[in-house]
Amino acid sequence: MSQPSSFLRVIESPQNPHARIWLALDDGRGLKKHKRFLLSGRKSVPEALRERPGMFESLLVTRPEDIEGWALPEGLDVFRLSTPLFQSLDHAGTGFPLLVGRVPELVRADLATPPQGLELICALGDPANLGALMRSAAAFGVSRVILMEDAAHPFHPKAMRAGANAQFALRLERGPGWDMLGAAAGPIFALDGAGENLDGFAFPASMRLI
Repeated sequence: MSQPSSFLRVIESPQNPHARIWLALDDGRGLKKHKRFLLSGRKSVPEALRERPGMFESLLVTRPEDIEGWALPEGLDVFRLSTPLFQSLDHAGTGFPLLVGRVPELVRADLATPPQGLELICALGDPANLGALMRSAAAFGVSRVILMEDAAHPFHPKAMRAGANAQFALRLERGPGWDMLGAAAGPIFALDGAGENLDGFAFPASMRLI
C-alpha cells in the first residue's frame, strides 16, 4: 500500500478517452462493453479499497485533500477531475471520491445440477431493486444468485448503491431465459402473495427460490 505522490493527470473534458468510458458506465450496455463499473459512497469506497483492493484500477477525485492520508494499493491510478465532469459521474451526489472497478466474469449457472444451499433465481429489471435484493441475500447467507437474462446488470450504479458492496460477497452467475427454467433441478419454489403461508413452511436445506 502506498500514498500517491502526484496525480497521473487532470481531466476536464468529457471527450477525454478515459472520461468517455466512465460516462458510459451508467447503463447495462456500457457496463458490458467496457467491463468496468463505478462505486460511490463514503462507507462503500473505503471498505472496498480495504477489502478488495485488486478489483479496482482508478480513483477519481476533485480535491486532493479528500484522499490525504489514504493508504492506496500499488498500481491504483488516481485522476483529478474537473468539478462538472466529476458531478456527471457521481450519480448519487455524494461528493466523495469514486472508484472504477473491473466487472468480474460471471460464469453461466448449471441449473441441471441440484442446488447447494439457498440459491436465488432473479430477473429483477430495476437495478435499485436488484441491489436491495443482493444486500438481503448477503445478509441471509445465500449461496449464490442466478441472474436470468432479463435481470438488470448487478454492477449498475443504482444496484451498487443499493447493494452496499453485497456484490463483492456473493457468488453471482448468469442464468438462462425463463423458457429454459423447466429443465432446472429442484427443489424450486416461487414467492407469491397467494401462496402458502411462510410461517408454517419447512424450508429444505438446499433449494432454489424464484
